[in-house]
Amino acid sequence: MTTSNPQESSGGGEREIPPLTPGGGTGGAGAQIPDPWGVKRAENLIAGLTGILSARVVVTPLGEVSEIHVLTTSDVQPKQVVRNIESALMAQLGMKIDHRKISVAQTADVRPIEQLQEDAVRSRAKRRVVIFQGLEVRPSERPQRVIVRVRLSFEGREAEAEEQGTDTTRNRVEAAARAASQCLDELLPDNSIALEGATIIDAFDRKFVLVAVHGLGGREAQLLTGTCEIRESTERSAVLAVLDATNRWTDARR
Repeated sequence: MTTSNPQESSGGGEREIPPLTPGGGTGGAGAQIPDPWGVKRAENLIAGLTGILSARVVVTPLGEVSEIHVLTTSDVQPKQVVRNIESALMAQLGMKIDHRKISVAQTADVRPIEQLQEDAVRSRAKRRVVIFQGLEVRPSERPQRVIVRVRLSFEGREAEAEEQGTDTTRNRVEAAARAASQCLDELLPDNSIALEGATIIDAFDRKFVLVAVHGLGGREAQLLTGTCEIRESTERSAVLAVLDATNRWTDARR
């Protein structure tokens, strides 16, 4: 972090700064008393300028501004910050401030803790999620059969698998779930994933696809379950149910 007073006096005596007064304006007769509300208004005005993270205005016992301290990001030049502060105070509050009273401290990256947490969660989620890239269901050359093709991606790699099943709702669901499991098995070479089963269930006046898959990582075998409400198609819900069952397990073994 660096601190600077970016401009030097250009000669002549320093002009007296009028005191802050109630309402945030400049003082007149009988207004020579400190006014914290005027100070707060000035600080809020400065903190709202581009590149400024925080601001502190210091006043004398008579309410005159003696120092202004600001913390800024590194993408704004200190001289520009000072000019912005001078212009804003003059335009909004009628205050003319000597630039030598403005101290600028810069930091490389300061963001609110809430934003840092959101960015961390978003970044983590993007890294761990297996992405559903596509689904194709088409008739097979054999009568009364369909082919289900599923395409998934993980960490920049893609995998595609096809499964064939009889043209019934249950078998189409199982075919989609098997294809998704095969894709995952290919995308995770250090682990093994195999489908145990897939079915359609009714709950809460809705239909869901429920799947169970075996995940084998090292010497540990685990039965993983996942669900997805049927909204667009049973095959799509089957793929998403497989991902629901395996995403956390996959992330834990990265």
